Amino acid sequence: MNEFLITLITVGIMLAYAVPGYILIKVKAIPHSAISAFSKLLMYVCQPFLTIYSFNKADFTPELGINLLIFFALITALQLLFIGIMCLIFRRKREDVRYRVASVACTLSNCSFLGVPILEALFPEWVNAPAYSMVFFFSMSILGWTLVSAIYTRDKRYISVKKLLLNPATISLIISLPFFFTGFKISAENGYFLGQLENMITVLARMTTPLCMLIMGMRLATMPVKEIFSQPLPYLCILVNQIIFPLVALAILSIPVFDTELKWCMFVMCACPIASVVLNYAEIAGQGQEMAAKCVLLGTLSCIITLPVLSLLIAV
Repeated sequence: MNEFLITLITVGIMLAYAVPGYILIKVKAIPHSAISAFSKLLMYVCQPFLTIYSFNKADFTPELGINLLIFFALITALQLLFIGIMCLIFRRKREDVRYRVASVACTLSNCSFLGVPILEALFPEWVNAPAYSMVFFFSMSILGWTLVSAIYTRDKRYISVKKLLLNPATISLIISLPFFFTGFKISAENGYFLGQLENMITVLARMTTPLCMLIMGMRLATMPVKEIFSQPLPYLCILVNQIIFPLVALAILSIPVFDTELKWCMFVMCACPIASVVLNYAEIAGQGQEMAAKCVLLGTLSCIITLPVLSLLIAV
């Protein structure tokens, strides 16, 4: 029951961050057109610093390195499996961008913006937990900048080596890994300058969750509430993404060969709500923004129920 309360309180506080964003749009202090700029700030600045922050906290060991590789292979295969299944289910409606968005929304989870604070709250003794989150996000990002964008636009040119390498997630990982592998920490222990640099990295990294939720609040303010709750397709996405997807992952990870930390980190992140990047990629592609916004908003709101309930399985 402790896991339930911790998750409920953590998710509740994170949802509260959306309130100022909602108010700012409603009182017209921020124009609707500015929301996409906030999204770019999140993806191009805060998220890369969250990657650096997470790997800077982790302590590399050969065992952890192997577990991260296993984690990457598993979560990439699982995401590809679910995207493939949903594309197959919606194959007769692929002309409708709403169903193309839904096939992605059924899979991608908010593993970093919400995942990192939840992991830190549930498993404070696991300093390597955020590193698993960043591997998850990296896997999701390389799919997002390539396969997901290709699904949204039906343009196969997105599936390229250039898109795979030249994106914020890959670049921030390339910057992080040398420090991670060598064990060199960006911290005050290695000099005053590095201590100040650590502070900057930490501040920008911890901006991800508040900024993500502020954007959610802004989006919520731009849409009639009835439209968000009245359509059945987003509910299907929530069922698959926030219940079936994590339960399938847990079933696979219940095989005794998997490390306990790997198992529960992946389960918690798979249980996180529909990823905000589902909307970000739609904005970049210029298609399916309305459907993506509905899925992300409803998924984020519903996680106040789904996440705490699924967290009860951690205590079993």
